[in-house]
Amino acid sequence: MKKIHLLLVLGFCVSACEPTIEYSSTDTINWNTRKVSLNPSDSLVAGSSYLSIYSQIYSFTEHRKHDLTATISMRNISKTDTVYISKAEYFDTHGKPIRTYFSHPIYLAPMETVEIVIDETDKVGGTGANFVFDWHAKPSTHTPHFEGVMISTSGQQGLSFTTQGIVIE
Repeated sequence: MKKIHLLLVLGFCVSACEPTIEYSSTDTINWNTRKVSLNPSDSLVAGSSYLSIYSQIYSFTEHRKHDLTATISMRNISKTDTVYISKAEYFDTHGKPIRTYFSHPIYLAPMETVEIVIDETDKVGGTGANFVFDWHAKPSTHTPHFEGVMISTSGQQGLSFTTQGIVIE
């Protein structure tokens, strides 16, 4: 009887364990496959947009922070025209450049969304991180839309919020 109880307890323990989630680097975007050449004779309008991002937020005091995962969405809100993003620069709280995701034009097909994910363990951006995007679009096309979604879960607590990009040039 003790062996049966022991087997049942072991069975429950094994079935209650959560699998370890491994993240694959194959999920990252190959920016070179999205690369395009812009023709200077095309009548495209150039612009820049700013998006605030939070790698961390303060909790209780300025001495305690929550780390966040950020999803940065680059969205083409045109149903008919392609837009082009020529640069995506990530800056930390102090305005210091962290990384440039690509420095050649990429395309966003009509109604397409392309995302950049900042892992929860990547705290380098801090509490005031931001992106600047340089883009090109036809004069009659909507400007691309940039949005950030930040999320964190710990135990039974979850945090999530969004930010919206603004055109700066």
